[in-house]
Amino acid sequence: MWRPLVVGLILVGAVVAVVLGYGGVKSSPSTASLPPSPTGRGEHRGALGEADGVVPDGVTVFDDAVPAVAHLDPPLLKALRRAATAAGDDGVRFSVNSGWRSPEYQNELLRKAISKYGSEDEAARWVATAAASPHVSGDAVDIGRSAATAWLSEHGAAYGLCQIYENEPWHYELRAGATDRGCPRRYADPTQDPRTQR
Repeated sequence: MWRPLVVGLILVGAVVAVVLGYGGVKSSPSTASLPPSPTGRGEHRGALGEADGVVPDGVTVFDDAVPAVAHLDPPLLKALRRAATAAGDDGVRFSVNSGWRSPEYQNELLRKAISKYGSEDEAARWVATAAASPHVSGDAVDIGRSAATAWLSEHGAAYGLCQIYENEPWHYELRAGATDRGCPRRYADPTQDPRTQR
């Protein structure tokens, strides 16, 4: 006699949990325009880690075992290593705060930026979509420590390494013509970059 009642209560509880869970995801305005996760299993497959491009503390441009470094575009990585060697002679160490990122990690960073800045438009000044981010293609690196970014501001063009955005002094990309002509004019922020308009 109690068994049908218990089974019925469990089923009702499961239905309520599913409905509430679905409603919570559907009502989130900050993720409405983000592409679905490539895993097809919700927002992400679990905790993001090094395999997605998360960088542990103390990583340099010479750490081939770290995917965020290993998956950088080879010419960019070669230029970074040449510059880091020269900077090391000046007592400056390049640490990598971010490099290559999986699309999933990039979308997670965008979700967090939308939450932090309150709108997609404001978040776009700091984080591009996975489809437009040069980090996802391995064409960008964020260098840590102010001494390193100061060194790159002065010497980076000689290696083809250019700061791309005024608001991100840590973000560097390879510009082949920079070795002869200097770095191109910087964009105010990623929203001014034609590559992010996709």
